[in-house]
Amino acid sequence: MNARVEGPPLAYDELHGADGALHPAYRAYSEWLSKVPPDVLQNKRVEADLLFRRLGITFAVYGDESGVERAIPFDIIPRILSADAWNKVAAGCVQRVKALNMFLHDVYHDHEIVKAGVIPEAQIMGNPAYRPEMQGVDLPGKVYAHVAGVDVVKVGENDFYVLEDNLRTPSGVSYMLENRRMMMRLFPDLFASIQVAPIDHYPDLLLESLRAMAPRPSGAPVAVLLTPGAFNSAYFEHAFLAQQMGIELVEGQDLFVRDRVVYMRTTQGPQRIDVIYRRLDDDFLDPLAFRKDSMLGVPGLLSAYKAGNVTLANAIGAGVADDKSTYVYVPDMIRFYLGEEPLLANVPTYRLSRPDDLCYVLAKLPELVVKEVHGSGGYGMLVGPRSSHQEIEDFRLRIMANPDNYIAQPTLALSTCPTLVEEGIAPRHVDLRPYVITGTDTRVVPGGLTRVALRQGSLVVNSSQGGGTKDTWVLEDGTC
Repeated sequence: MNARVEGPPLAYDELHGADGALHPAYRAYSEWLSKVPPDVLQNKRVEADLLFRRLGITFAVYGDESGVERAIPFDIIPRILSADAWNKVAAGCVQRVKALNMFLHDVYHDHEIVKAGVIPEAQIMGNPAYRPEMQGVDLPGKVYAHVAGVDVVKVGENDFYVLEDNLRTPSGVSYMLENRRMMMRLFPDLFASIQVAPIDHYPDLLLESLRAMAPRPSGAPVAVLLTPGAFNSAYFEHAFLAQQMGIELVEGQDLFVRDRVVYMRTTQGPQRIDVIYRRLDDDFLDPLAFRKDSMLGVPGLLSAYKAGNVTLANAIGAGVADDKSTYVYVPDMIRFYLGEEPLLANVPTYRLSRPDDLCYVLAKLPELVVKEVHGSGGYGMLVGPRSSHQEIEDFRLRIMANPDNYIAQPTLALSTCPTLVEEGIAPRHVDLRPYVITGTDTRVVPGGLTRVALRQGSLVVNSSQGGGTKDTWVLEDGTC
C-alpha cells in the first residue's frame, strides 16, 4: 500500500530560497535582468511571438472544431538548472530508460520479471498497448525506445520526481531546439556572458543513434521520418526534425514493401530503407496487421519488421512500458534488471484497480490528481484542489464505472519559475521533459523542454490546456 500523502505541499521556488536569497543558478541572469527596462522585455516577447508565427511553429488542438493552428506561448525568461541538479536528472533518466528497454525486451521474450513475481502477468498481457505480434521478435541492440521523453518535476534544490514516461512517439523536442535558437537570437549577449550547455547537436545525435540500429551492415544506412501528414498536430516537428537530420520526410504512400523489404519511391526508382523514425501510432502503421481502415501506414510493414529488414523507432508495442499503470512498477524494474536503487523517485501512486486504493481515493478526491491510464495531453484528468464540487462528483461517477482505467496521485507541487506575464515577472509552475536517445548507448542532451502553466495557480502545463514553453538552461560546471 502506498504511503498516504495528505494535502499539497508548498511549491519549491527555483528563483529564491526560503530566506529570500537568490539561488546560485540564477545570480548571473538576475544581475543582467535587473538592468533591463521592463518595456524591453515586453517588446522582446512580442518579437518572439511574431518570429514563431512567421516560422510556422504552431500546433493543432485535437477536438477543436475550428481547425485553427495555434502558436505555443513562449516565455522569454529561461528556466535555469545548475550542473549538479542536471547531472542528477540526466543520470536518473538514463537509468530509467535503460531499465525500460530491458523490460520491453523481456516482456516480448522470456517474461522473467513476471516469473519472478515482480509484475503481475495481467499487467502486461491485459494491457491494450501490448502487441502479441512482437512476441519473440529480435530487435537490433534489444532497443525498443530509441527516443524517450521522461517528464520530471523539481521539488527541491536537487530533488526531482518522475511524473510519467513517454516511449511511443514522444513529442516536443523541436520546441526545445527552437526555443534555444530564439533566445540566442533575442539575447546574444547573455550567451556570451553565461556558459549554457549546448543542445544543437540533438539532431546529429539522434541520426547517429538511429543509423547505429540499422538491421544490415552498411556504410550509410538510409533513414526516413514517417509522418501521418500535414494535418497532424505535430507536423511542424516532423518536418523540422527531418530537415535538421537531413533525411526524407515521408508519408505511408511514399513507401512500399516488396519481398519483406521496405522501399521509398523516388524519381530515380525504388530506394531501400533501413530505418524508419515513425511518428505514427501502432494502430495505423500497417493496415494488413492492425487497423484495416488505416490510410496512413505501409501495407506489409510488420512483415518486413519481423523479418529484420527494417528498424522502427520507436518499436511497435513500446507503449506497454509507458502506460500509467505500468509506471508504478518502474522502480521495481530498475532494481530487477540493473540491481540498482532508482536515482529518481516516482510520485506516490494509487492504483484504482486495488479496492483499498479505490476506497481511499474516492474519499480524498478533492485533494488528489486522477489520471486516465492511457490519457495524455492533460485530457481525461481531474486536479482535485482546482476543481469545482460538480466536476469532482462527475469524475467520481466516471471512476466508479471503470476504476481500472485510472490512477491517482497526491497534488504534487510543481516548482515555480520566474515567468513574464502581463503584470510583469511572476512565479509559474513548470515541469521538464528531457529527451533520452538510445543507440549503441543511452544519452541525453543537457536541458529538455520546460513546459509552464501560464495561468496563475494552474498546475496543468500542457500546450493543449493553455500552457507554454521556456528555454531550459543547464549551466556548465563552474558557472553561477
